[in-house]
Amino acid sequence: MAAGLARIVDQWAAQRPAKVALRFEEEAIRYGELARRIAATEAMLRAEGIGAGDRVAWLGLNHPLMLVLLFACARIGAIFAPLNFRLAPHEHAQQLADSTPALILVEAAFDGHLTAVGTEYPLPPQRSAERIWLQLASPIIASDPSPADGLSDLGQSDRGIPVAGRTATGGRLDDDVLLVYTSGTSGKPKGVLLTQAALLFNCLNSVHAHDLVSSDHTLTALPMFHVGGLNIMTLPLLYVGGEVTIHARFDPGRLLADIARLRPTLTLLVPATMAAVINHPIWPDADLSSLRQINAGSSIVPITLIEAFHARGIPVGQVYGATETCPIAIVLRADDAMRKVGSTGLAAMHCEVRLIGADGQAVTPGEVGEIQVRGENVMRGYFGQREATAAAFADGGWYRTGDLARQDADGYYWVVGRSKDMIISGGENIYPAELEAVMAECPAIADAAVIGLPDARWGEVPVAVVIGRAGPTIDEAGVLALFDGRLARYKHPKRVIFVTDMPRTSLGKVQKALLVRQLAGD
Repeated sequence: MAAGLARIVDQWAAQRPAKVALRFEEEAIRYGELARRIAATEAMLRAEGIGAGDRVAWLGLNHPLMLVLLFACARIGAIFAPLNFRLAPHEHAQQLADSTPALILVEAAFDGHLTAVGTEYPLPPQRSAERIWLQLASPIIASDPSPADGLSDLGQSDRGIPVAGRTATGGRLDDDVLLVYTSGTSGKPKGVLLTQAALLFNCLNSVHAHDLVSSDHTLTALPMFHVGGLNIMTLPLLYVGGEVTIHARFDPGRLLADIARLRPTLTLLVPATMAAVINHPIWPDADLSSLRQINAGSSIVPITLIEAFHARGIPVGQVYGATETCPIAIVLRADDAMRKVGSTGLAAMHCEVRLIGADGQAVTPGEVGEIQVRGENVMRGYFGQREATAAAFADGGWYRTGDLARQDADGYYWVVGRSKDMIISGGENIYPAELEAVMAECPAIADAAVIGLPDARWGEVPVAVVIGRAGPTIDEAGVLALFDGRLARYKHPKRVIFVTDMPRTSLGKVQKALLVRQLAGD
């Protein structure tokens, strides 16, 4: 039997075929049925000529078919390449030109978008996601599906055959299986290649970090084109035979309603979605009693957001990592959540983590250094980019994250920001996260970011970029006064710029490099 990723569903289908694996809209898909759909999709992909190493792209919202495709690709040794649906056609054209997929599955809502992409890049064959899902939903595949949709052989080898005892083909641990593009704002797109072993070790990291068991149920609302939405909770829940409810996209009201209705035990949020949930009108009365914890990540989480969940009796665990680490590298477990508020925790079970200073040496406790990660969960490299891959690793196979952190006396990590975001003013290092944490406590500030802008005297100085909240108002003097007695004078912003919006990634993180370019001339 294959030892790869495909065994996850095959094994649970054999042991607990009637247990619910996925919920989407009003459909409940059990493990036995999920295994059948994966096998049928494998047959479809093979009929399309997909083989080992070929890329299969997805353009659409969160959907169970994304997971079916991932496992079907794993059976073949092919590579699943989900695209960020929020990107512009030009950005997609760049990624497609880089990844050269053999097939694209697209939801109907994105047909026009893909047509625009096709004006810049000669598209490979496209197939309707809705059409395939409709066919997969039937235990007996239609005998005459539309040839135009490339479904003529969908599931033919599985018609009427129980799948529970079937052995997956292909699926070696060292096969590449997932290609995800980083959210950089300039330069050539970088596609992160992750192996089946990386995804499996990431599952093990999650099982340990979150004490996952088969009775757990997670609600996935973050986009699964990111490793966070796909790999922190979703795939690990299937690994332990749990249940996953999928929302097509994040909606705070629907998330709160489904927590009360479906009673998941876990969910994953990022600071932007945490704030949206907390500020939703039904938050004060929402029934959250089924949640044993939530997990947060993607960027430094403001203490005020953590405390809002803690006030409801829900521990906020944290996950630190990057696309290149699958992403779980450092974790704050639920039993540490309330005594180490703001820390990202300790190295994940199957990870090594170290902090390295500018001199290339390990820093002492309390000092800031670059986070470097080594483990089976770390990427193979950037697709087709040898130089970028080599530059991403230090000697000994340590992935250089570019993030900065310190360790406390107990060994817990505290992320202070990105090395490229660090501001050097008059020879002193200033970490924007420290200033942003102060502003996050102000009720008159909806959001804020700190960037470094050129200064004739100091080289560069910290500048606060602020979005005010409707209702209470604050001016520049009020913002600057927040830092009095809180931080050393040299760290205080030298200027405050009020804006109505800031450039962001698909997870709500401020794109500081782009913000600097936008404001450098002000």
